[in-house]
Amino acid sequence: MGGRDACAPAWLFLLLLAFPWPVSPAFALDAGPSAQVVDVVDGDTVVLDDRSEVRLVGLQAPKLPLGRPNFPTWPLAAEAKAALEAIAGGRRVQLRFGGARMDRHGRHLAHLFLGEGDDAAWVQGEMLRRGMARVYTFSDNRARVPEMLALEREARAARRGIWGLRFYAVRTHDDLDRDIGTFQIVEGAVLGAAVVRGRGYLNFGTDWKTDFTVVVPPDAVRLFRREGVDIPSFQGRTVRVRGWLRWYNGPQMEVTHPEQIEVLDP
Repeated sequence: MGGRDACAPAWLFLLLLAFPWPVSPAFALDAGPSAQVVDVVDGDTVVLDDRSEVRLVGLQAPKLPLGRPNFPTWPLAAEAKAALEAIAGGRRVQLRFGGARMDRHGRHLAHLFLGEGDDAAWVQGEMLRRGMARVYTFSDNRARVPEMLALEREARAARRGIWGLRFYAVRTHDDLDRDIGTFQIVEGAVLGAAVVRGRGYLNFGTDWKTDFTVVVPPDAVRLFRREGVDIPSFQGRTVRVRGWLRWYNGPQMEVTHPEQIEVLDP
């Protein structure tokens, strides 16, 4: 096998045609080393036989405290860990990379595959299919996002795993006050979209000082433009956005890359 996956399934190319901007193709992963999983830390982190850790890039599983004081266990965190153990525990895996390869904690940032061939099972995909994680991306790691979003949608529609709980449910843009400081997926119609002094804004209510707003920093505005997407084009569209909520003139979410925004209407 070469350094990149050789092909992608036909359904993915149909998905790519439907996506509203260019995206990283499914085969844009560089092959890395193989190793055995000797421990599972939680639903998105494993330990390899060389004692290094791998953070499964592109997804977020329910969190365990892991020694953090006063950190609550998220619902289904133990079940997500058990699911990852069942999928990859004790198995030999290949690391494949689609962006930044290491995080600030020294963990590998990788997609994991059970085996090295083109038909090797994709660990991230199976966790999403089971509803034991949700898509969680960064601007420096964007490969395979269309596939991951499709698997997440399938699991959510079937109410598998986390998608049967209100804790993880998609929020509406007008009911976010209780969710400040958390990672959420939010749906709504964009009433106004503009770039002001280089910064992008998507407004979901009539009063930008109190209603939900998505903010796109200047470097991200430039990234959107390079990929053929202007922020004003979101006006009037129904979208689903994902990220961390903070409070600044009402609930606010920062978007750093296009994959954080799904356009839901045709």
